[in-house]
Amino acid sequence: MTVEDVLKIFEENEALLKGHFLLTSGLHSDRYLQCALVLQHPAVAERLGSELAAKAKSAPDITPVDLVIAPALGGVIVAHEVARALGVRALFTERQEKTMTLRRGFQIKPGERCLVVEDVVTTGGSTREVMEVVAQHGGVAAGAGSLIDRSLKKDGSVVDLGLPRLALAALEVASYAPEECPMCREGSIAIKPGSRR
Repeated sequence: MTVEDVLKIFEENEALLKGHFLLTSGLHSDRYLQCALVLQHPAVAERLGSELAAKAKSAPDITPVDLVIAPALGGVIVAHEVARALGVRALFTERQEKTMTLRRGFQIKPGERCLVVEDVVTTGGSTREVMEVVAQHGGVAAGAGSLIDRSLKKDGSVVDLGLPRLALAALEVASYAPEECPMCREGSIAIKPGSRR
């Protein structure tokens, strides 16, 4: 699957939105990827998860992987489908009183190698929070993956998470601190289309 194939899936599902958006990171952007519109289709979710799993399998610095873990809510389906393709467990973390935690009886055994996945990475904040949970439970964050990496810069670099990265597509999408947002300066109000309010 090429980057063009991945982006075509998002476009066909009207999941690449244009406007003025408030991102989970607190930044503003003129484009938003609503992965839920893509992942609502099980066959498409399975295909994307399999593609991300194949990238992980071919990355010797990531494999072997004992489990896949993601932040709720956006990463849950991604973790499930990647884990299915890898034949390992799928876990997710949740925010409890604003702190990312492992709940619902999920356990990470000391030394287990974990692939941290998300639907979209912008600043890497949620991925870092999950990495901290993995470390707190004695696991090893072996790599980080996402369907889309929207942290691509003009120089070709992406946000550094301190471990190997995988993505089905990387996009250069402008994002702004609220006080520097040109759309805000023009009087536009950012909307929050995601799940976290």
